[in-house]
Amino acid sequence: MEKLCKRPMVVFFSLLVICQNAVAGELWPTEPPDLPPVMAPAEVDLGGIDVLDLKTAQRIALQNNPSLAAAAARVTQAKQRVAQAAATYWPRLDADAAARRAWLSDVEKASRLALARLFDPNAAIGDPEDQYGLGLSASYAFFTGFERKFANLSAIYGQDQSHAARMDAWRILLISVASGYYSAQLAVQAIAIAKADEDFNQRQYLEAQARRRVGTGSLSDELNFEVRVNSARTELINARREYEISLYALAELMGIPSSRFPAGLKLEALAPETTRDMVPPETETLLQYALKNRPDFLQIEYALAQADANIGLARSNYWPSVALTGNVDGNRTDNPEFSFDDFGGSVALVFSYNLFSGGGDRARVREAMAIKSEFEKNLDQSRNNISFQVREAVARVRQTQEQLILQASSLKLVERNRDLVEKEYNAGQASLVRLNEAQRDLTNTQGRLALARVELRRALKLLEAATGSIIGPYVDKTD
Repeated sequence: MEKLCKRPMVVFFSLLVICQNAVAGELWPTEPPDLPPVMAPAEVDLGGIDVLDLKTAQRIALQNNPSLAAAAARVTQAKQRVAQAAATYWPRLDADAAARRAWLSDVEKASRLALARLFDPNAAIGDPEDQYGLGLSASYAFFTGFERKFANLSAIYGQDQSHAARMDAWRILLISVASGYYSAQLAVQAIAIAKADEDFNQRQYLEAQARRRVGTGSLSDELNFEVRVNSARTELINARREYEISLYALAELMGIPSSRFPAGLKLEALAPETTRDMVPPETETLLQYALKNRPDFLQIEYALAQADANIGLARSNYWPSVALTGNVDGNRTDNPEFSFDDFGGSVALVFSYNLFSGGGDRARVREAMAIKSEFEKNLDQSRNNISFQVREAVARVRQTQEQLILQASSLKLVERNRDLVEKEYNAGQASLVRLNEAQRDLTNTQGRLALARVELRRALKLLEAATGSIIGPYVDKTD
């Protein structure tokens, strides 16, 4: 009972703040911030492309991937919810018209007839009776307990969440396309290595045949090289099949119909690593960037801000509401030809305040506060996850940089060793087993070097995805 007694005082003081609501944002909506402009990917005709580079592949994926179209539709939905929230700040205007035919009861007809004949002894009452009405009403809410303000803020933060979710879908798709592209490039390198191995053993096989014909070679050497030619061809078949499968996967990510590229389309050759690629990344700088720019983290921050706005929205029920209403109505009987005298009107200032709702308002506030607490914990967890992902990506980049340096150095040694063993074998100073080992070492080292180069590029892209910078080239910064 004591709380109920205090509520009239709240009603009184709430009237005093109505005049301050323009400053507080109640009488006019908060303008939503401009979302970062998105660079619309240009239409790309694959038929006019002979060599597909990674950036073009990513642009096509952003343009064609169906899941991104769904994310864009969700952003549009959120924008329209903001417009709906802003609409409550405007007056409401309604018009109505009616035409009715009424059949009078005998009692009502007799009563009306008696009343009419008091003024005109010859008066008559029509039955059935045609009735016509016109009306125009307007209303404007001066104060809604800050409900409009917080509903508007909630819708704006919801729009920001949808945009961040769309950008995170971009982030995931871009790294997926890059990973698929690098897998295809690695398959190209495997094809080149297998082809070189085949050529080497084919050359040795022909020379072994020639030596056996002149009596200086053996059949076992000839058969050895023939077996190794077949082994190299097997690796070549596997590499080509892996390349074909990688292209299908890449085409699917890019949204290419039937997941199939035009015939003759090639990927860009794996370029040598640059000096910039070999610079060890700075962990703390990248981590700070990720916490400011990564879309999935921003999405949770916007959700937390929306939850805070929803607390204010729930608390708006503790305040009264004040609205101005007015209406003009006209009624006629027997014909719809209205004149000025047929209309009347009214104006009212309506003040309403809920005294008791069974504890529902308090429960809604507590629910909103619990939701905010949930997002606070989610934000802490997301911060830890991003920290782990950035640090892991940095460690992987440094590892692949070291591996690349080591494999490049090893390749020079192995190439030199293979060439020396080949010369010694041809001169009869080295065994066939030693030549096979030297060639096998060369092939394996070439494969490890190609893998190290691809893994370095993949690790750098994973680091860009972990920080969120991977979407930077596709957000227009000119506006």
